[in-house]
Amino acid sequence: MKTKQVYKKRETLMGWAFVLPFLILFTVFIIYPVVQGVWVSLNDWSLMGRLRFIGLGNYQKMLGDKNFWEALQHTCLFVVFCVPLVVILSLVLALLANRKTRFRRFLRTSFYLPGILSVSVASYVAQYTFAPYRGLINGILESLGAVTTKTEPLWLQDPKLVWATIVFMTGWWTLGFPMLLYLSALQDISPEIMEAAEVDGANARQRLFQITLPLLKRTIYLVIMLQVIASFKVFGQIRLITKGGPANKTRPLIMYIYQQAFDKNKLGYAAAMSYALFLILIVCTIVQLKLQKGDD
Repeated sequence: MKTKQVYKKRETLMGWAFVLPFLILFTVFIIYPVVQGVWVSLNDWSLMGRLRFIGLGNYQKMLGDKNFWEALQHTCLFVVFCVPLVVILSLVLALLANRKTRFRRFLRTSFYLPGILSVSVASYVAQYTFAPYRGLINGILESLGAVTTKTEPLWLQDPKLVWATIVFMTGWWTLGFPMLLYLSALQDISPEIMEAAEVDGANARQRLFQITLPLLKRTIYLVIMLQVIASFKVFGQIRLITKGGPANKTRPLIMYIYQQAFDKNKLGYAAAMSYALFLILIVCTIVQLKLQKGDD
């Protein structure tokens, strides 16, 4: 009996010995910054001076800040357009890449390839592609006679076109990873199911909508959740392509937080807005998990 107790204690100590390094690092680099950030959001702090406790003052200021609501509106607009584009287009590409053809490896590689680019490289490609007068898109349109030098669209200067440019660039750049998730789920579907459906007379459309898509529900929910979180945190490509312009018409919430923290040294206010965004992401995730649970 004592031998078993000693053995169990030794196993427990061994388990803690393996887990403890991770717990220490997780606490130091994740838990402590989160707790410290909450405290900073309750203070007026300019990085150089002392923290001056103001309670919920930063949150009250945030509720009355029209620039905050404008940046949040821009972010939500990006989410509404970018998430469906990435979710649907990556699924279509995965279906194409899963077909048994001699070009299957080439398709998978070419679809995933943009995803290995850094945000700076992808943004430079977008700037060159959509640049006025010398850009690739306008050059093609001019060669086809669709536009002239005087009537060509200003993709990065027109407030109505710049969002379409950013959404298109982000979709092209980020399709690779969700496409791989879909592709992995497609390969887990048993071929016998499709063969049985085909024998029963189901055509390709019926097999897609009545078998494939229902079996991909969990993956679709996962991709939607990941894309919503990533889209709410959009920053790099907008800062590099438009710098939030023209006239702050493309400034997302993360960029406004960045400007308040590092350009104006209002770290307490920036921390408060960060936790507001954190709360929005938690609510979106909970709602999606509830919908998924109800659908299951």
